[in-house]
Amino acid sequence: MATIPRYHFLQRLMHWIITLLVVGLLAGGFTFWALGYEGTSGLFGTEVTNQLYNFHKSFGILVLLLMVLRLIMRRVWPAPEYDPPISGGQRFVGGAVHVLLYLLLLGLPIGGAVATTLGGFPVTFFDWTLPAMLEKNEALSAQVFLLHGIGGLVLAALVVLHAAGAIKHAKLKDGVMRRITLP
Repeated sequence: MATIPRYHFLQRLMHWIITLLVVGLLAGGFTFWALGYEGTSGLFGTEVTNQLYNFHKSFGILVLLLMVLRLIMRRVWPAPEYDPPISGGQRFVGGAVHVLLYLLLLGLPIGGAVATTLGGFPVTFFDWTLPAMLEKNEALSAQVFLLHGIGGLVLAALVVLHAAGAIKHAKLKDGVMRRITLP
């Protein structure tokens, strides 16, 4: 009986945990961007809004930590071969999307923490407040938050593209989805 080429179970589990976290972070981030603090507070109340911002920061940092762990796992357990093989064009597009996803999932949490610190706000990781990294600079904070938001839009587009590719491969039943599905 032939073995199906798959990512290690921990890599597959990490993929789906990060997926759930990113979907939640994008939903929260777009809510904050569309409504601002005042609009979000008006809709949910100040206490809930502050908690949502703290969750956004905490889960963002968690994604950063999980992505670092995921990079280490990728070195320990390289990607399995495609069986059957896919075209060079599909490999290129899939590889480019993955590289961009990795860069954004590493960069967005760092940018968010930098923008938060520059805005004079605490960077929290659940019950811990991390030390301020930079002096307060509200103008620079606004610029970095704008880039953070644009990065979130790009991430959302890449997530949609990635999901579309996954759906295509699931319909083709070409073995690509077996590599990453649980269990």
